[in-house]
Amino acid sequence: MTDEPLVYVLDDEPEILKALTRLLGAAGLKVRGFTSAQEFLAHERHPGPACLVLDLAMPEIDGLEVQERLRRGGVQLPIVFLTGHGSIPLSVRTLKAGAEDFLTKPVNATELLAAIRAALQRASAQQIEYVELETLRQRLASLTPREREVLDHVIAGKLNKRIAADLGTGEQTIKVHRGRLMRKMGVRSVVELARMAERLGRTPMA
Repeated sequence: MTDEPLVYVLDDEPEILKALTRLLGAAGLKVRGFTSAQEFLAHERHPGPACLVLDLAMPEIDGLEVQERLRRGGVQLPIVFLTGHGSIPLSVRTLKAGAEDFLTKPVNATELLAAIRAALQRASAQQIEYVELETLRQRLASLTPREREVLDHVIAGKLNKRIAADLGTGEQTIKVHRGRLMRKMGVRSVVELARMAERLGRTPMA
């Protein structure tokens, strides 16, 4: 989380790429430019927050295909599209697919910088969410199979006596499992536990 934010710029026209990288660099942003979609897609991802300023019309692999390949690869990278031939259907399509913004060339510097800063804020939020979820997944993975069973019953709002009956064991044993899983998950209340379970995609059982 200490890595400096990075702005990728992908445009097949070298002069435009040069102008954009200069503009962003002058604004105090760390920039990495590419004129080839293939080179960008093969590049190792920045570990910190990042966004992509992406030309829509490029040979071989256009901006929409780059966006789709990133999506299929599970790469969460906010995108600011740039195009010389903007249209409402295209802008709607890119935004529905998760783009941060859709700007037309020649782009207004103020609008571009505002869009990039919004994209980097979104990237930071996504990274925080990812780190938090990974922590929760590790906590969940530390539970024993029986503790996971008890967890599912607890978030369903069942009392220890009912859980014991459902699992065919004693109420005191359930109390022990319940205490252990609460400690491992780092929570003090059933409400907190239920919220964590929801974030992890574990729904209360009937």
